[in-house]
Amino acid sequence: MNNYQQLLSIQTRGKDFHRLTRDVENVVSKSGISTGLCTIFVRHTSASLLIQENADPDVLVDLANFFSKLVPEDSKLYIHSAEGDDDMPAHIRSMLTKTSEQIPVSNGRLVLGTWQGIYLWEHRQRSHHREIVIHINGD
Repeated sequence: MNNYQQLLSIQTRGKDFHRLTRDVENVVSKSGISTGLCTIFVRHTSASLLIQENADPDVLVDLANFFSKLVPEDSKLYIHSAEGDDDMPAHIRSMLTKTSEQIPVSNGRLVLGTWQGIYLWEHRQRSHHREIVIHINGD
């Protein structure tokens, strides 16, 4: 069994979804692994990863709107505000979503469904530097 690991550095644009599918596909291709498993991990507590609809952008808008109602940015609701009013809500949103994803690799490619894309979801209002570890193991 072989292992390959690469760190991606992403500069976010603030609270938004950042498509990572092509970046992860490029790492899988570089790895030379034909059959295995790709694990993606974001090294932060106020951003998350998700696999979601990649054809209709309204899905991402609806998700963002839902989470803004579920976890409002209201300083009266939280004690922790070390980095601003969006800090604690970002931590909660990250906890409710995921910091890692696993995707099978077959024939040297990610086995994603037709309408699936990989996204980094920035939960903070302003731009941040985010690091994502991609680890592929297999043959």
